[in-house]
Amino acid sequence: MHQHREHAIRPAILLAVVALACLAAALAPPLAQWASYHDFADQRRILGIPNFLDVVSNSAFLIAGVLGLYGRYRFNGLTGDRPLFSAYGVLFASIALIGIGSGYYHLTPSNGTLVWDRLPMAVAFMAFLVLVIGEFISTRAGALLLLPLVALGLTSVGYWHVTELQGQGDLRPYALVQFLPLLLVPLIMRLYRVRLADNRWLLGVLCCVLLAKAAELLDRPVYEITGMISGHTLKHLAAALGAYCIYLWLRQRHPGEARPEIR
Repeated sequence: MHQHREHAIRPAILLAVVALACLAAALAPPLAQWASYHDFADQRRILGIPNFLDVVSNSAFLIAGVLGLYGRYRFNGLTGDRPLFSAYGVLFASIALIGIGSGYYHLTPSNGTLVWDRLPMAVAFMAFLVLVIGEFISTRAGALLLLPLVALGLTSVGYWHVTELQGQGDLRPYALVQFLPLLLVPLIMRLYRVRLADNRWLLGVLCCVLLAKAAELLDRPVYEITGMISGHTLKHLAAALGAYCIYLWLRQRHPGEARPEIR
């Protein structure tokens, strides 16, 4: 009886968090993209490339994404796990595309080019959440949620872009797609028994994401202190390191471990 009650309470807690977050976003006023967002601290032109370090630092995403795609096929634990096979592919492909999209955006920062940065980012956020659901809760749930959540991520960016073109930009859906996984992932880790050999790399992902967010907010102060590298460049490197942690997390899988399904 106690175990049955626990199985019922855990998904109810997650659904309540999602519902409250959606309600808060719906009740909040529209959130437009602030004009100063594109005014990055380090705008040096090196080797003929504008905003050089902000552009080339995105190569770290490309490396991490390609490495993850290789690992998707390389490690036995994944090749036998067909329900999540596509989710890992979507995640690492989107990480590689972040390197291309973000590099393109930083060549000529504007709302128009920012779309190509945010589209793969939104897919990566959703695919990562799907994988955590699939690894901790149910592979079947993860597989079923992949397409709807990826579609939700893409729609959130499309909605922002369309509203910007109409002069009433609204980032609320995209903000929800970006930040809700940061609430749900540690909560899922706490509520459900981990089925991996080691959980430290998943914690490393969350730490890297938080470090990246802090570096982004401190873009100019970091550049003024160092005189060499900006907070936004460090954001790219920290986030790419988080992607590499996902690759290391993949390697910690228990290939022969049974996986529970939804009851």
